[in-house]
Amino acid sequence: MRKLYTCFILFLLLSFQANAQTPEAKLVKEFDAYIEKSRALYQVPGLAVTVVKDGKVLLKKGYGVRESGKPGAVDAQTLFACASTTKAITATCMAMLVDEGKVSWNDPVTRHLPDFQLYDPYVTRELKIRDLFTHNTGVGNADFLWVLMNIPPDEILNKMKMVEPSYSMRSGYIYQNIFYLYAGKVIEKVSGQPWENFIAERVFKPLGMSRTFATLKSVTDTNQSHPHDRVDGKIVVIDRESADAIGPAGSVWSCVEDMGKWAISMLDSSKYAGGRLVKPATWVELFKPQVILPGNFHPTTQLTKPNWTTYGLGWFQIDYKGKKVNFHTGSLAGEIAIHGQLPESKLGIYVFGNLDHAEVRHGLMYKAFDLFALGGNRDWSAEVNALYTKRSQQNEERVKTLEAQRITGTKPSLALHEYAGTYTHPLYGEAVVSVSQSFLVVSINGVANATLDHWHYDTFRGWFEKRWWGKAKASFALNDAGQAKSITIEGMEFTRKR
Repeated sequence: MRKLYTCFILFLLLSFQANAQTPEAKLVKEFDAYIEKSRALYQVPGLAVTVVKDGKVLLKKGYGVRESGKPGAVDAQTLFACASTTKAITATCMAMLVDEGKVSWNDPVTRHLPDFQLYDPYVTRELKIRDLFTHNTGVGNADFLWVLMNIPPDEILNKMKMVEPSYSMRSGYIYQNIFYLYAGKVIEKVSGQPWENFIAERVFKPLGMSRTFATLKSVTDTNQSHPHDRVDGKIVVIDRESADAIGPAGSVWSCVEDMGKWAISMLDSSKYAGGRLVKPATWVELFKPQVILPGNFHPTTQLTKPNWTTYGLGWFQIDYKGKKVNFHTGSLAGEIAIHGQLPESKLGIYVFGNLDHAEVRHGLMYKAFDLFALGGNRDWSAEVNALYTKRSQQNEERVKTLEAQRITGTKPSLALHEYAGTYTHPLYGEAVVSVSQSFLVVSINGVANATLDHWHYDTFRGWFEKRWWGKAKASFALNDAGQAKSITIEGMEFTRKR
C-alpha cells in the first residue's frame, strides 16, 4: 500500500513539473520552433543560434547540417566564420590599450604607425585612431586588395596609398575593412603582440572561449561548417573565402557556445567571472554613436523604419520600438553571422549560418527582440524573405536590361590571339589574357579567373570560374596602331605590358 502511495505521489510530482513550465521556457520552445521554420523557409543547410538574457543563456543550439547532402549535424560547438562581427572584438582590444594609457582614441595614426600613408597627405596626417573603426575616412571600398589578390597584410596596407578617396574625410560613409587591419597593426605596435595573440590572450582566454580562433588557418577541428551558395538554381558547397589577410576586420572563427559568453560580457559592461575587459567608461565609449549613417544603409530598414541610424566603434546602431539596438552582421562567401543586442533589456542574440547572404539572420534577430522583450507577433522571417525576394527579382530585371543593351551583329576589331597578353596596374595587380578555343580567358592575379565570349565590339563577357561570383565583363581599348593597349574589367583598368 505504501509503495502504491509513493508511486502516486511521484506521478503527481512529475505531472506538476510537466505542467509548470515557466513562461520563459515556453518562449524558448516557441523560438526554437520558429528558428527551424525559418531555416526551412530560407533553405539554409545549417544554422546555430544562441540567445542570452540577464546574464544567462536561454538557448544555444544547432539546426540542420554542416554540409549539404552529408549527415553531420550542426551543434552548439560547430565552428563558423564570425566574419565582420570580429570588428567589435578588435575595437574592444583597442579599448583595453586605451585603458592602459598606451594609446588614445584621438591619437593620430602616424604617432603609432610612422609609415602610415594614404593617397591624400592631409588625411594621412589627420586620421585618428578612432577613425579606423568608423568607416568614414573618405577612402572607398578596397576589398579587391584581399579578395582579388593573394598578398600579405603589409603589402595590402602598402597599396592603400594608391587608393584615391571617394569623398572628403568624415563627410560620408562607405564600409571599409582595410582600416581595421590598420587597427590591428596599432594593437601590435603598442602591445608588443600580434593582434591574433592579443585577442586570444586578452579576450578569448578570460571569457573561457576555448573554441574560438583568431584566424581560419588556426582551425583544424572537423566540427566546422562549410560555405554554400546558389549556383544555377541549386544550393551547393563552394570554396571557402579566408579573411586572414585582414584578420582584425573579419577572421575570427567560433561557435554559439562561445559567442554566448561574448554576448553576455558585452551586455554587462564587459564583465566576466573574475574581472572585466575594459573600464565602465571605456565600455560606454565603444557603444557611443560616432557616425550618422544614411537612412537606407541596410535594406531591412525598409521594414523597421528607424528614426536614426549610426555606427559606433565596431557596431551598427538603430532604434527599434523606441529602444536602442546594437548589432553587426558578418558576411563571407557562403557564410553569414549576426550579433544583435537590446541593451536596455540585457538581451542578446547571435546567429551563424552557412548560406551566402541568408538574411534569415535579421528575421531571427527581430523575432527574438519581440519574443523575449518588446512584444509583438510579426513574422519577421517571412517579411524579410519577401523583401529580399523582391530585391532578387529587381536584380534579375537589371540583368535583363543589361542583356538587352547588347548590340548584335558586331565583331571584335582584332583576332582573339591579338588580345592575349599580360596587362598590369600598380594598384590592381596583373590580368593575364589567353585564348581557349573561341573564348578569351582572363586571370586576375591568378585568383579570379573567367572565360569570356564575345559580347559586342571589343567587349567580352562570361562566367567567373567561381560561378557564384557571377559574370565578368571586360572591354579592350586600342591604340593608334590598332593594337590592344588596355583592358577594363569590372571597373579596373590594366595596361598592356610590353
